[in-house]
Parts: sequence; C-alpha cells; structure tokens
Amino acid sequence: MKLFLILGAINGFLAVALGAFGAHGLEGKIPEKYLKTWQTGVTYQMFHAGGLFVVAFLVDKFTNIGVFTTAGWFFLVGIILFSGSLYVLSVTQISVLGAITPLGGLAFLGGWLLVGYAAIRYL
Repeated sequence: MKLFLILGAINGFLAVALGAFGAHGLEGKIPEKYLKTWQTGVTYQMFHAGGLFVVAFLVDKFTNIGVFTTAGWFFLVGIILFSGSLYVLSVTQISVLGAITPLGGLAFLGGWLLVGYAAIRYL
C-alpha cells in the first residue's frame, strides 16, 4: 500500500508541476499543437496518479488479491510510456516518438481491466 501511495503522490506532484511548466514555461516556445499534446500527457498522468491511490487502498483492504498490485504497476508503466512519450514528443517534435504512446495507453487499459476483473471476481 505504502509504495502505491508514494507513487501516486509523486505522480500527482509531477503532473501539477509539469502542467504549470507547460502553461508558463513552454508557451510561445513550442507550437500550440504540441502544447495541447503536453497537456494531454499531464491530464492522463493526473488521472492515473489518482488510480495509483485507488490501487493503494485496494491493496491495503484486500491483501490476498495480487491483481490489484499488477494493476498499479500497469498504471505506472502507462504514465511513463504514455505521458512520458508525449512530454518528449512535445519538446523535441520528433514524431516517431508518438509510436510509444499507444503502448502506454494499452498499459492504462490493462490496469483498468484488472481492477474491473478483480471487482467482479473477488468482491
């Protein structure tokens, strides 16, 4: 539980900091299209920081259901691949980096599927 709380807090903090950086530090320095791409990364990072908090509480409450832990790792991998690739894409404008983003999206989807599966199967 503690690990996913810490990871959720770190990612929530980073989402706020990166959102502010995008709004104030990148404005006028990169094209509007890439500012929107940056904001998409921030939005998904923040939603999944919340998902990490949910996982932390589920892991604590249902200690015998390991699928929640797996879901948490999927969320973290999704943040790194999805949001991370969008951040790098925004500042470098190297479009091939966009090919990594869907892998992060798949990790997000996998995490939510695991949470849903565990809810149906075990709760």
